[in-house]
Amino acid sequence: MKSLYVRIVFTFVMVAMISGILGLMLTGLYYQNNQQSSNEQKMIDIAQNIKVQYEQNPQMDLNAYLTHIAALGFQIYLARADNQGQAYGSPFKHGKLTEQQIQAVIGGAIYRGMEERKDRLQLFSYFKNSLLNTAGLPIETKEGMAALFIRPDLQQQIGEIRIIAAILIGLTFMISLVLIVILSRLIVRPVNDLTKATKQIVAGDFDAGLQLSRKDEIGELARNFSVMTREIKQLDQMRQEFVSNVSHEFQTPLTSIQGLARAVLDKETTAEQTESYLTIIEKESKRLSAMSKQLLTLAALDKENKPLNKTTFRLDEQIRHILITLEWQWMEKELQWELDLPDTTIHADHQLLHEVWLNLIVNSIKFSKPGQSIGITLTDSDAITVEIRDSGIGIAEEDLPHIFDRFYKADKARGRSSAGSGLGLSIVHKLVALHQGAIHVQSQPAAGTTVTVTLPRL
Repeated sequence: MKSLYVRIVFTFVMVAMISGILGLMLTGLYYQNNQQSSNEQKMIDIAQNIKVQYEQNPQMDLNAYLTHIAALGFQIYLARADNQGQAYGSPFKHGKLTEQQIQAVIGGAIYRGMEERKDRLQLFSYFKNSLLNTAGLPIETKEGMAALFIRPDLQQQIGEIRIIAAILIGLTFMISLVLIVILSRLIVRPVNDLTKATKQIVAGDFDAGLQLSRKDEIGELARNFSVMTREIKQLDQMRQEFVSNVSHEFQTPLTSIQGLARAVLDKETTAEQTESYLTIIEKESKRLSAMSKQLLTLAALDKENKPLNKTTFRLDEQIRHILITLEWQWMEKELQWELDLPDTTIHADHQLLHEVWLNLIVNSIKFSKPGQSIGITLTDSDAITVEIRDSGIGIAEEDLPHIFDRFYKADKARGRSSAGSGLGLSIVHKLVALHQGAIHVQSQPAAGTTVTVTLPRL
């Protein structure tokens, strides 16, 4: 039974059957506790009325009298002292009274057949056409004392109702089965669609269409599945783009290095050209090494979930130390600094934050024109905010949403002359996120860029 459809149908059928059995048992208990004694007492009262009516008019023909009573919807059995008996109305199909039971009633006892039988399902016994399911009491006849046993003739009284009830229950059960088979298929269909869509995704097809109009749990599952599909598709595109970018970024300098090295080895260059070629080879090798290091850093940040190595240190001193380290770069461009770095203590990972400020300040220096100024403002209130602003070439508006994407370069604003790899801001974004911080960039072409980093104090 591997199919979910078969499981649902089987479950519904079992629920219907078990519900019917339990309902029948509970109804039997209700009948036994609340209706059985009442019904039997009614039969005794009826028998008592028949007895009184006859005993008050002893001249009546007993056989004719009992025949007329039976025609009103009763089954009657008259047993005499010699154990000879006669039935009136519909014949009894089952059961036979013992001599002791008959003699006891003739002797004055009242016979309560349903109470004496003690069947497990007395509700069924009530409908059983048995002489044992009667109520009996003594009656005085012209031939002497006799025992009068009586029960309702259910076939005559409610025969049509029993047939209608049986047809109703049977048709209801059959229609329920048909509806279960049909509706279960409707329930399982979206699950089958999800299975089919999953197989499409496994095969590399991310355009699997799903019915998203349902408002129930399956509809919610389909919507979440569609969101997941889009995310997987985006991740797959990013993966392909990442591989393409890595190949491109590595292939270009490697091709340049191979060509220059071959030219030097073939001794087709002058001494000045050889020195120039070797300088380029060294520069491209350093760029490849830096790019490899950045890729390893990103891979480590993506993979590791270990807690940060936090310590308490002076953030303003860390930024000043980076400015001193980069002095030769900004001195070469004769850049001016506007610093507002009050004493600020932070509890964070010293090494990782060093990487953040280094990348951001290097970018500001790289894309500032000679003689311009760069400002750094440090604010300590509810959170620590570091603002780095320059008046450089800026970033185009259409490039801003992508600046944290790996290998993305705002070529229109910055040109391909830059030796950057397009990984620095991705690393910065990741490091800030690890500190539960936020980074925001504002920029306009030819007007400069402002980067704002917000970090929690502890």
